[in-house]
This record gives sequence, structure tokens and C-alpha cells, in this order.
Amino acid sequence: MDLPRLPNRPHLAEVVPSVLAVLGVPGFANTLEIPPVSSACVLLVDGLGWELLEEHAAEAPVLAALARSPLKVGYPATTVAGLAAIGTGLASGEHGMTGYTFVVPGVGVLNALRWATHPRGPDLRERLPPGEAQPLPTTFERAADAGARSAVVSEAQFAKTALTEAVQRGGEYVGVYALGDLAASILHRLEQPRSFAYAYHSQLDQMGHRYGPGSAAWRYQLRQVDRLVESVVDNLPPDSMLAVVADHGMVTIDEATDLDAVPDLLAGVRAIAGEPRARHVYADEGAMDDVLGAWRVELGDRAWVVTREEAIEAGWFGPRVSDRVRPRIGDLVVAARERFGLVRRAAEPFESALIGHHGSLTTAEQLVPLAVAYGS
Repeated sequence: MDLPRLPNRPHLAEVVPSVLAVLGVPGFANTLEIPPVSSACVLLVDGLGWELLEEHAAEAPVLAALARSPLKVGYPATTVAGLAAIGTGLASGEHGMTGYTFVVPGVGVLNALRWATHPRGPDLRERLPPGEAQPLPTTFERAADAGARSAVVSEAQFAKTALTEAVQRGGEYVGVYALGDLAASILHRLEQPRSFAYAYHSQLDQMGHRYGPGSAAWRYQLRQVDRLVESVVDNLPPDSMLAVVADHGMVTIDEATDLDAVPDLLAGVRAIAGEPRARHVYADEGAMDDVLGAWRVELGDRAWVVTREEAIEAGWFGPRVSDRVRPRIGDLVVAARERFGLVRRAAEPFESALIGHHGSLTTAEQLVPLAVAYGS
């Protein structure tokens, strides 16, 4: 099988280290060659794919007018992995947040957004502390250790979540409630010399999931994102920078296989994780060959069905995969092609009913913008 490779572009994980480097924080490298500034904010707009922004530039004239270039987000192209890339400066093979859901040995299938056993199990914070699930120092911790000011400006509801602790600990958390205080909080941080802020906006992704990327609801939300960017850009302090990025793009699923309804796909399988565009399949002991054969026959050319080792060798999870992370990756890694989905209507009714999805290797999901503006 001819396996796809990730796009030959800089990785989302390079953004925060590059910004911290130009702020003079030791221990970071400016691989993106960002020009020097005295303060900076990285604003992540969840779900703002490069191709979606190109196609709908008329809805976002301020964003579209900024100097921008594409980044790749790595595999899987999903929020948990993207936030961890921002928070650690590493790809998923090292930070270990390998999907929306994934198996943690000795624990079971973790839903990393809810920090609970997937699909409808109990909270896992006591059994799996966030600092054990993702033990590497975050970019915010490293910045703080070097004496730099850093802040996480995000929705107040996320302040105490386990995922926030796992990938964003070390920054001062500034909880916000709407676009107005998000913009005001960003600008307040940028007024402080040698200050770094990471900001997050979630609702474009929500519109894409519920109504589809490019739908009327999604386009109106993109207009609101553009107004947010305009509010910040128009008021940037001298010698400051705003960098707008995203964690993934999105596609609309036109065809789907319900994994829960195909007995041949469940035989010999102890667990299924991931999401409809990017699945981890964990085989029973001794059943790997049979499971691999059944999934390849059933899915044909609608998905790439590869072994863990094949996916690692192809670089899907980054240049390095640690021994801690390897067991979290499925024995099979199944990446959907085109507009195909791998739903689970019985086990995952909410996720299966969504219209927009992401996670796989298409450029629509993998490429996101790096759009920058500088204060004068």
C-alpha cells in the first residue's frame, strides 16, 4: 500500500517555540523565522482550515488580507492533538495525546475532552491524573521557568478541565465569556513588554460540526471571528504581534460505514477509539492478522488501513514516537479518504450525528493558516 505522507510544511508545534524565541526566552528555537517583537499572542481558532479560509475569504476580509502561509497539524488532525502541540511544542508521537479518544494502558479508552472513560464512563481524573497522562513540561511551564510572562486566554468553562491541566499548565489562566473580553484580554497582555499570550476560540468548530463547514451558520461565525481579529489588529501596540492559527480543518462526510453494525469489523477487536475520520483499532491477542485483513477488505479504497508500525514509519505521528506513547496508537490506524466516515451509531450517537468531521490526512484537514499582523 502506498501510504500518504504529511504535507511538506512547518508544523503547528513550531509556532509557540518560535514566538517565545523571538521574545528572548532561552531554550526555544525560532524555526519559523519570525521577526523580533516585544510581545506576542498566538490566537487559535478551532477548525479554521487553510482551504476553508481560502474558499470563504470574502467572509473574512481582515484575516484574508494578513500575510499568511500554511502549516500542517499532524496526525490525527483533531483538537486534542492540536492543543497539545501548542502546549508542548511537540507532535503527537511525543506528547501522547493521540486522538479525541485513545487507549491508555491499564485505564481503558480515554475521552480526552471529557477526561472520562469513553463513550459514557466515569471521570478519570483521580485514576489518571493529567500530569501523568501528559508528563512533559509545557511551553508555558518552560517560559515561566525562564522568567517570561505567559497567559492562557480561553473560555472560563475550560479553566479547571483536565485537558487544560495536561497541556496548558504553567500559564496564568484568563477566563473569558465572549468575543469582547477575549479581544480585550489579548490586547491587555500585548501591552506588557516580553509578554506572551495564547488565546483560544472554539465556536467556529462547533458550527462546522453541527451544520457543516461552509454552511450559513459556519460562514456567519467566520464573520464574527474576522471581527475579533480586526478588533485586535486595529489596536495592536507598537512592537507586538498577533499570530492566528488553527488546530485542524474540516470536511463534510458524504458516505459512512457504521462500525457497530458490521460484525466482521468487530471480530477480534478489543477496543475502537479515535473519531469518524481517524480511528484507532486495538486487536485481541493473536487476532491482529485477521483484523487487518477484515478491515482492508471491508473498507477497500475508502480508507487507509495500516498497522501501527506502518503509520509510525510513514511519519504520521511525527519524527519520534516514544515508548510511553506507542501503546496508545491502535494496532491498526484507519484514516478515512475523500469524504468518508467511520461512525459508531450505537456507541457514539452524538458524534455519529454530526455533519462536519476532521482527523484524517487530506489537505482540507491537515493544512491550517499562520496569519500574522504586527503593531506599528
